[in-house]
Amino acid sequence: MAKAAKKKPGPRSASLLRRMTWPLRWVRKWVLRAFFAAALLAVALVALYSVVNPPITHTIWSEQRRLGEVDREWVPFDHIAPVMARSVVAAEDARYCQHWGIDVTAIRAALAEGGQRGGSTISQQVVKNVFLWQGRSWLRKALETLMTPLVEAIWSKRRILEVYLNVAEMDEGVFGVEAAARQYFGVGPDALSARQAALIAAVLPDPKGRSASRPSKFVRQRAAQIRDGAATIRADGRSACFED
Repeated sequence: MAKAAKKKPGPRSASLLRRMTWPLRWVRKWVLRAFFAAALLAVALVALYSVVNPPITHTIWSEQRRLGEVDREWVPFDHIAPVMARSVVAAEDARYCQHWGIDVTAIRAALAEGGQRGGSTISQQVVKNVFLWQGRSWLRKALETLMTPLVEAIWSKRRILEVYLNVAEMDEGVFGVEAAARQYFGVGPDALSARQAALIAAVLPDPKGRSASRPSKFVRQRAAQIRDGAATIRADGRSACFED
């Protein structure tokens, strides 16, 4: 006995099906549009800030609201003592010239130590400071991970470090190496000594709890390690990507 042919849905059934699925298709369409618009905006901002200095960051804005004012003045990379750049790399990201923005080796080491220290690179910190916000969240971390390779692809390593040295908080309400050099030692960023640069780099993980002008025993010890590290990366060529 032949099987009965399946009955095709009639015009009314097909129309009802379209009406039922229309909201889902509408949401999907606008979600995709929003995603592509956000991606285009991110690319445009990253390209813009490769040549234009970021006027403000979320952290600077929030601290300005909290404190009433902040101390900050942009300074070109060529006006910063080379030892300051090397000290920051030695302190925060010793493999800076050897990775593409995400340092898998550092992440594995951090996980092996039970997450007691961070694995974020200088490039990731720049993305967080310039384009995103502070605080721990999976959304921010995911955006940071997506945007960091984009920044590495468009900006030079020298530009990334220049931006970092100008937007990082280095004392409460003090942003950038120019303001920090004057605040702590009364000199311009081009006149920083190896010791002074290492002390500033030592406060970066906790700028509100550490001081370069009144360093604790821990900060002094950490600065000595950074000073040695800065000399080492210069000697072994790990500063070549940002130094002439």
